[in-house]
Amino acid sequence: MSGALRWIIYVVLLIGVIGAVIWGYQEQQEKNAVLIKAENNYQRAFHDLSYRVDLLNEKIDTVLAMNTPDRLSPQMTDIWKITSEAQADVAQLPLTLLPFNKTEEFLSNIGDFAYEVAIRGLDDDPLDDEEMEVLRELSEQSDEVRSDLRSVQHQVLNDGLRWMDVEVELATNEPRDNSIIDGMQTIEKNAESYDVFNETAGLTVTPDEQDEIQLEGEDHTEEEVSQKIREFFELDDNVELTITETGEGADLPMFNVSFDTEELHGYAEVTKQGGHVLSYLLSRDLEENEIGLHEGMNQAQELLDDLDFDDLDVVESIQYDKVGVYEFVHKEDDILYYPDGIQVKVALDTGEIIGLTARDYVLNQETRTDLDFEASLTPEEAKEEVNPNLEIYEERLTVIENDLGEEVLTYEIIGTIDSTTYRVFINADTGFEERVERLKQSEEVYS
Repeated sequence: MSGALRWIIYVVLLIGVIGAVIWGYQEQQEKNAVLIKAENNYQRAFHDLSYRVDLLNEKIDTVLAMNTPDRLSPQMTDIWKITSEAQADVAQLPLTLLPFNKTEEFLSNIGDFAYEVAIRGLDDDPLDDEEMEVLRELSEQSDEVRSDLRSVQHQVLNDGLRWMDVEVELATNEPRDNSIIDGMQTIEKNAESYDVFNETAGLTVTPDEQDEIQLEGEDHTEEEVSQKIREFFELDDNVELTITETGEGADLPMFNVSFDTEELHGYAEVTKQGGHVLSYLLSRDLEENEIGLHEGMNQAQELLDDLDFDDLDVVESIQYDKVGVYEFVHKEDDILYYPDGIQVKVALDTGEIIGLTARDYVLNQETRTDLDFEASLTPEEAKEEVNPNLEIYEERLTVIENDLGEEVLTYEIIGTIDSTTYRVFINADTGFEERVERLKQSEEVYS
C-alpha cells in the first residue's frame, strides 16, 4: 500500500470519526432539549398550582368577610375557575403512578360547591349558617394544602430538585429519598381527612371513588400484558419491555409499558382487569406526507374496528403538519356521546397509527348505567337560543358533560360567523346554552 493511499484512508477514517462525534453530540443536544422542555413544563405546572392554591385560600377568606350578594357571586365564580385551573395543573404533573385522587377530589368538591352557589339567586337564597360553616372549614383545609405546597416549593427551589427525577423513580417503581414525592404524599394523606362535604348533607355530591371502577374480564399478569404488547406492536422477542404496575390507591389498576427499538420509542397503558389498551404513543422521525387527511381517517377507523371499539362517528379531524388527529365518539340511537371519546393520531407519511387515547371511552362504556335521554325542545326551538348572527348549517343531538360534571342531552348546533366555525351546545330540556366552542383549523405549516 502506497503512502498516499494510506494517508487517504487515514483522512477518510478521521472524517468518519469526527462525523460520528458531531452526530452523537447533536443527538445528545436534541435529547437534552426535550428533557429540559419537559422539566420546564413540570416546574411551571407545579409553581402555578402553588400560586392558585394560595389564591384559592385568599378568595375563600374574602367570601367569609363579605355580606353583599351581588359581590359574592363573582367571588364564588372565581373560586370555581381557580379550582378548575388547579386541577389542570395537577394533571400536567408526573403523578400518574402516585395516588393523588383525594387531593383532586378536594379541589373538585370546592369547585362544584362554588359553582352551585354562584349560579343561584343569592338575593332570594343567601348562604345559610351551614354553608358558612363549610366555607370556614374549607378555609382551614385549603390553608393546610397551601402550607404543604409551599414547603415542597421551598425544597424544590432551595435544593434544585427536578420533577424528571420524580417521573423516573415512579416509573421504575423504585422510589428513593425524594422530597417532592414525600411532600406530595403528605398532601394526599392530609386530604383523606377533608370530609366536610360527606358530613354535611345536601351541599354537594361527592363523586364515586375511582378505585371502585370495575371492568369486565379477568385480571392480567405482567407476562400476559407483555405478550399482548409484543403482538399489538409486532415487536421481536429481543426488544426489551419495561413494565411497571400502578401503586395501591391508583384510580385504575394499570400496567405502564415502554420500549425502544432502533426506529422508535413506544409507551402504552394497559388495564390490569380485562387487558384493555387505554392509550399508547409512538415517537419516531416522520418523513414527507404520502397520504391525505381522509385516508388517514380510514386508517384510524380500521384500528378502532380491530380493537372492537364499535358504533363510533368521527366528529373532528385536523392536520398538524405531518400528523392527522381524529376524534371519534360513541353513537347510540342517533345520539353522539361526547364523554365516550377516542383520539387517534396518524402519521401521514405511512399511515401508521402513532397515538391512541381511549380511556374515557373504555371507562364510560364499562361503568355507565342506562341513561334515558329525551329532548323536550324541538331543533327549531333550540336554534332560537343561539346568537342570531350564527349562520347555522347543521344540528344534531349529543350528550356532553356540563360544568357540574353531569351528563346532559343537548342540541349541538354548528354554524359560522365571519368565516369562523363554532359549535353551540343548547340543553335539549331547558334551552340553556351549555357551551360554545370555536372549531380548530388545520395548523399552518411554516418553513
